Amino acid sequence: MASVRYLVNDVDEAVAFYRDKLSFVLKQQFGPAMAILESEGLTLWLAGPLASASRPMPDGRKPEPGGWNRFVLEVSDLPALVEGLRAQGVPFRNAIVEGPGGRQILCEDPSGNVIELFQRA
Repeated sequence: MASVRYLVNDVDEAVAFYRDKLSFVLKQQFGPAMAILESEGLTLWLAGPLASASRPMPDGRKPEPGGWNRFVLEVSDLPALVEGLRAQGVPFRNAIVEGPGGRQILCEDPSGNVIELFQRA
């Protein structure tokens, strides 16, 4: 099982997004500091501003959400999922692109973290 940690601005908002829009299951929540969700073998740790993972590094850099690193969710009907997510106001960074292995698109959670939605060719 793989685990991914995403820094988020608001744990409750992020839990609602992953649970309600991407069908993750909430396994454990530590108030506004952190939550653990699961989906098909992926464990997602959502760390809010109160989590230890959000503390500044010794050199002063502060961990923050966003960026381009991402996990990939394989889906069976990419166009239908994208249409449904757009109708719910989920932001996308690009349009569906096709490559030799399939089609993909990048959406964002409420904190700007990227999720790649992928459908095999």
